[in-house]
Amino acid sequence: MLIVLYMLIALAVLGLIAGIVSWWHYRHAPKEEPIVNPADMECCGQHEVCEKESLLAAISKQIEYYDDEELDRFKGRSGDEYTEEETEEFRNVLYTMRSEEVAGWVRSLQLRQVNLPDDVKDEVFLIVGERRFF
Repeated sequence: MLIVLYMLIALAVLGLIAGIVSWWHYRHAPKEEPIVNPADMECCGQHEVCEKESLLAAISKQIEYYDDEELDRFKGRSGDEYTEEETEEFRNVLYTMRSEEVAGWVRSLQLRQVNLPDDVKDEVFLIVGERRFF
């Protein structure tokens, strides 16, 4: 019975020592600033497609057209201001291009200040999201 009591006391003392060492280490360890990767700062969540997912964002700010020059007439229009016919124009361009071109197309629209219709944004997210996993 005495051995069990000694073991419990030894266990309590070891726990106390471990707690003191842990507390001292927490209080006196040098505080390291978290490393922030500048590439992680590129995506602010305000774009249809995150810019860091688009290879064009890193390469160039030059506008590339995808046989969609007619969409320039929508420059500055909000995503919720499109009629159904105008939305179909965006869909026609979207579904006639290869899936690997979609992120570049959206980047081109951003550079041209053409907002996607709200109804098309979910479709673009789906296509770009699928490309990310393959």
